[in-house]
Amino acid sequence: MINITFPDGAVRQYEAGTTALDIAKSISEGLARNVLSAKVNGEVWDATRPITEDSTLALLTWNDAAGKATFWHSSAHLMAEALETLYPGTKFGIGPAIDEGFYYDIDTGDRQLSDAEFQEIEKKMQELAQAKNPYIRKEISKADAIAYFEDKGDEYKLELLEGLEDGSITFYEQGNFVDLCRGPHIPDTGKIKAIKLMKIGGAYWRGDETRKQLTRIYGITFPKQKELNEYLELLEEAKKRDHRKLGNELELFMFSERVGAGLPIWLPKGTALRTRLEDFLKKEQIKRGYQPVITPHLGKKDLYITSGHYAKYGADSFQPIHTPKEGEEFLLKPMNCPHHIMIYKSQPRSYRDLPIRLAEFGTVYRYEQSGELSGMTRVR
Repeated sequence: MINITFPDGAVRQYEAGTTALDIAKSISEGLARNVLSAKVNGEVWDATRPITEDSTLALLTWNDAAGKATFWHSSAHLMAEALETLYPGTKFGIGPAIDEGFYYDIDTGDRQLSDAEFQEIEKKMQELAQAKNPYIRKEISKADAIAYFEDKGDEYKLELLEGLEDGSITFYEQGNFVDLCRGPHIPDTGKIKAIKLMKIGGAYWRGDETRKQLTRIYGITFPKQKELNEYLELLEEAKKRDHRKLGNELELFMFSERVGAGLPIWLPKGTALRTRLEDFLKKEQIKRGYQPVITPHLGKKDLYITSGHYAKYGADSFQPIHTPKEGEEFLLKPMNCPHHIMIYKSQPRSYRDLPIRLAEFGTVYRYEQSGELSGMTRVR
């Protein structure tokens, strides 16, 4: 027997090898129907995975963020199964859950998919969901995993396998679809009742623009059709209030292809609004002991190497600017803090000076990929 400790501190005994779903059924059938996954000793597991030792347990449903993430991750696998069924030979990159729904990056070879295929894919997903196929977790050797994807000719999964340590590799299977995956997943496809594919676009493999561009399909699913309908209604309402739409209608800001993507131009009305906001914030910051500063838009590359930012964010920065005469390299600053550290270091300091609070309405520059740009929320 093993001891299972619940979130309220209650401890119950169960047979070793019991699952979270079994435990949910022992409490009530209604609870079991709603369980999507479980948190076992702080780690999210399949609700159908055997528990073999004393553990803490929290059952996860649609009302839990981790439950939703499991649901949407499983939905990505369902979409992948539909795509492989409809378009044999499709190769798969990654298919994670995201804040609202999921996506999968795929390579369909010479076939170009568009949203015109969405209805067909959704129909196949519904058909596969109704089959109520279980998501089955399997552990195999790395050598067997490599052999499987070599046989399928899926170079993307093979590359992902290269980055994994030797030892046991986790596969998940539902119906006729098998994928390399850590999990967890929901008990079966039948829990996915409402399906909507949202958009299609391109994404470079592993975010590297020197690699092949794959097709990325986004979708969202729900346990009930009513929830999907409500979500779509909210999206329609949000479109009416989209800042990009309002920014244009109210003449606040604009974008120009001649200037470049992700580079907003503040118009007079928008500038007046922005100035009012900045004035308000400056007053509030000063009340709280912040001192306004202004720093250059450029900084030596060495500054960001020393701060550690270049190693972590170098790929997201614009290319260095070279000065031939001095033989130096400068970066358009991707963040303010290294400059502020130089202000701190400019004179001797004592613990009596602390806290030192600096504030700046600085312009920073990031080399966001074109597919990541979105109005004023993701700019360069």
